[in-house]
Amino acid sequence: MTTIHRKPDIGYIPTPPEVVDVMLTLANVTSDDLLYDLGSGDGRILITAAQRFGACGVGIDVDRDRIRDANDNALWAGVADRVVFHCQDLFESDFSAATVVILYLLPHLNLRLRPQLFCQLKPGTRIVSHDFDMSDWEPNCVIQVPTQEDPAMLYRWTVPAKLPAYLQLG
Repeated sequence: MTTIHRKPDIGYIPTPPEVVDVMLTLANVTSDDLLYDLGSGDGRILITAAQRFGACGVGIDVDRDRIRDANDNALWAGVADRVVFHCQDLFESDFSAATVVILYLLPHLNLRLRPQLFCQLKPGTRIVSHDFDMSDWEPNCVIQVPTQEDPAMLYRWTVPAKLPAYLQLG
């Protein structure tokens, strides 16, 4: 895992609290889970998971300012013993220990990440994406969440024991 010093692929857009709550519920988070938030921003999703469910988490973001904010927020929230944030390139990161993966990335980034998800994650790992799907990988569930702005779409997948033929890698 290398620390990266490059510009983020996308700008930071915080996930509204009501969407965070539904994402964690949709992922069926428990105290037994290890969440990875890829593009973790200010850490709000992992901090909420630790506070509400007692889960542990790892946040990965390429923006050093967001990582600093996330670590400060975890300390302030009293959950720094359960969550950690790394300034890394998520495309070069190991998240194979995850039982839940959280995404709020653009569609082309989800697709670029998809082979890595299939290669690293164990069958049964839950993946929840805010607003963006993964093209031809059919989600197990799609939920629309009303917000003060536009409604949020949430997608949930479960990593299968065997990839369907249409999703086979190379």
